Amino acid sequence: MSCYKYWGKIEEIANALESFGDLDKNGYSELDDVNINDIIKLLDEVEIIAHDKQIDFDSAKHILDDKKMNKALNLIRKFYVYIGARLETENALKILESDNPKETLDSFHFYDRYIGLIENESQLVKFNNEKTFVFIGSGPLPLTLIMFNKIFGCKCIGIELEEEIAILSRNVLKKLGLDNDIQIIVGDENSIKDLDYDILMVAALAEPKERVFANIWEFVDEKTPVLYRTYTGMRAILYSPVTEKDTRGFHKEVMVLPTGNTNNTSVLIRKIK
Repeated sequence: MSCYKYWGKIEEIANALESFGDLDKNGYSELDDVNINDIIKLLDEVEIIAHDKQIDFDSAKHILDDKKMNKALNLIRKFYVYIGARLETENALKILESDNPKETLDSFHFYDRYIGLIENESQLVKFNNEKTFVFIGSGPLPLTLIMFNKIFGCKCIGIELEEEIAILSRNVLKKLGLDNDIQIIVGDENSIKDLDYDILMVAALAEPKERVFANIWEFVDEKTPVLYRTYTGMRAILYSPVTEKDTRGFHKEVMVLPTGNTNNTSVLIRKIK
């Protein structure tokens, strides 16, 4: 099916999002007073388009590569990043105040999607209690680490660039009683040079991609599985996908496409000898 039927709708959604504020001029701070449900409602409309199974990858590229659509897509992607970070932060803060932190964690807006994502990624690499798993870009609510530890028992280490976010993440883990199993360190991808690990993963929003993978290449060996999350097909309207240029020096072994409401494609690569 042609993707052109969505062009007008995408521009309409972008215009509605733009009415909340000029992100290029004022950043995200002015959105903090906006009712989060108003933004989610518009992004839910974007996801309906992103999840249209009748639009194949080639058709999707007509939208993704069109210069006229760049402004709309860039704006939608900025709001997508913002809403994810805000939802994670709000849930993290609720956990700290909660009498039942596990129940509060389970109420996270995207919790069910993570279940599907973890199931997909467990098909790519064998996770178990003898493995140490490092996740670059763990964020304020380290749900990926929590679920891999809970389901597979592996030791987990999250790398977070911003110290304030790392502190919040550590407090969440302590509240959940997981601070002995999951460690959060402050740093970027270069931090892996000082770590012992068996499996490495790069978050979908870790940036800039080309630098991140180039630095990983410097420190990782040829046997270590490197996973990354990206966006493919129409789901790439939500965020810019990882490109072949970004992962130069690595061999792509296999990828698992998203199912249901999950947005991320999960990819396994290894360093080329």
